[in-house]
Amino acid sequence: MKNPPAKPSQLISKEFAQELNLNYNKKKASLTAKSAKTKEDANAIWYSLEELENYIHYIKTQAAENGYTADGIRFYFGVYPEDEKHGEKAGLTTLFLVPTGKKTETSTAKVQGFAMMQEQASSDIEGISPMNYGNIGRPPSLIY
Repeated sequence: MKNPPAKPSQLISKEFAQELNLNYNKKKASLTAKSAKTKEDANAIWYSLEELENYIHYIKTQAAENGYTADGIRFYFGVYPEDEKHGEKAGLTTLFLVPTGKKTETSTAKVQGFAMMQEQASSDIEGISPMNYGNIGRPPSLIY
């Protein structure tokens, strides 16, 4: 590669990833053991690179059109409603993606004669649809 990407600062070891996944599976198992649920729940969600790249392009475009600068994606856990219209996914875990960003318009305030830019925190961009329906890690369950 001519210009390889910088190594991400958020990388974790394979061992720590395995520990996180094991902890999730144990916690989820203890919660589902308390209910009458017998279906095996998802413990991994998969999106293709093409789907993710397309969604990133979509949110950047939509954000700009709505006066935002997209700066990230927040991942939320969810559970499908216990409703037959959700088929085999009813009552099971899902992961959905929500774009985050900041309004591009900046306001100024006069403080002791100086104009200061007001820093706005990054938040979910509610005007852009979240992304869901990745490929769930079952059957069989995937263990990292």
